[in-house]
Amino acid sequence: MTIVCATHFSDASLRACETAAHLAKRMEVPLCLVHVLPGNVARIFGQAVWDAGEAALQDEARRLEALCGVKAERVLLTGEPETALAEFAVKRGARLVVAAAPREETPFLGLGGTVDRMAQALEVPFLVVREGTALEAWARGERPLRVMLGVDRSRPFEVARDWVKTLAKCGPLEVVGGRVFWVSEEANRLGLEHPHSYKDVSPELREALEHEVYTLLEPLRSAGLPVRTRLEPGLGRVADHLVALASEEKADLLVVGTHHRKALARLWSVSHHARRLASMSVVSVPVLAAEQVLEAEPPRVRTVLATTDFMEQGDRAIAYAFALTPPGGTVHLLHVESAKATPEQLQAARHQLELRVPRTEHDGKHKVELSVLTGDDVAGVITQAAERYDADLLCLGTHGRGGVSRVVLGSVAQQVMARTDRPTVTVRMPRA
Repeated sequence: MTIVCATHFSDASLRACETAAHLAKRMEVPLCLVHVLPGNVARIFGQAVWDAGEAALQDEARRLEALCGVKAERVLLTGEPETALAEFAVKRGARLVVAAAPREETPFLGLGGTVDRMAQALEVPFLVVREGTALEAWARGERPLRVMLGVDRSRPFEVARDWVKTLAKCGPLEVVGGRVFWVSEEANRLGLEHPHSYKDVSPELREALEHEVYTLLEPLRSAGLPVRTRLEPGLGRVADHLVALASEEKADLLVVGTHHRKALARLWSVSHHARRLASMSVVSVPVLAAEQVLEAEPPRVRTVLATTDFMEQGDRAIAYAFALTPPGGTVHLLHVESAKATPEQLQAARHQLELRVPRTEHDGKHKVELSVLTGDDVAGVITQAAERYDADLLCLGTHGRGGVSRVVLGSVAQQVMARTDRPTVTVRMPRA
């Protein structure tokens, strides 16, 4: 594993090289300084420009060795900077690529520039250095590093969280998980009352989101990291609010995951705008990095939601839910009645749920929660309940209908799976 630092010998690049050298020393990995000569420049000026590039790299390597005590490998490449650097990073198994941020006077804050294109091409974590003093102080062991981690329920967040966990092995961190959300969207997802304005956060909504964020950040707490959370209702681009949160928290480093969105999709890419707008250094961690250098956090099953219509298939799903939930976990048993159900019908349904709790569970092996909800859109009620309960897994019974009967009657289990992104187990009866 190597830290690769791209440089074009500007003052900002020299500062980024110093940060990269301190990080390489702290992480105990080799440092490689890379300069890319544009292909047309190399062709026009020939050996003269090549020799000048080699000499500049050598001077920079000597400076860093005198300053940090780190010997740096020197590599001169030709071609398009983003392509040449991305290929080299993969070839060397880079752990991190470091580059200086565009200058403030750069048009459109670097939109479409070299750093922007590098971020799109790289398949490993990419550190864009602005003011690097805090990173260097952390690397020298002088202080903890204040990290703002962008939080949501997505694969990019997971790889960013895993990268922070890996970084913590090199030195102390203080982590703040920043969750920016659209109130109306989250209220709809969780099946809660629709807000009057984008800042109208009900106690129920805040409690549900706080629990969700706490669960998402639990792997960092399990690793011994001090973690706080910040929830911020937003309107417009998430990146603008996240950068503002990072500034309020005086973060030294903003960490976000990235899907490498292309074309118009980049208009709402959090990582894309965070790199351009943040006043602090930013690390963007691509999802592809999880397959190469990161230690993926294994999924944890703590809360399982099982639904039943009180028929044999639904009751079988309950049995699987208890079997799949580890000791100490929570099993939510859910039944959905018609929106016109009377209080007596709801009470009777709850009694039926109580009867379906296995006798072996009376010793408290699992925490059991019972819910009887109402609604004519059964799949929608189940999906929203899964979000409110922050279920790690859903267990659904299915009648196993096929052909015409499935098309005409539909399948609640099928509809739930089409609407939720949470792992779902469907339970069918054995063949007769």
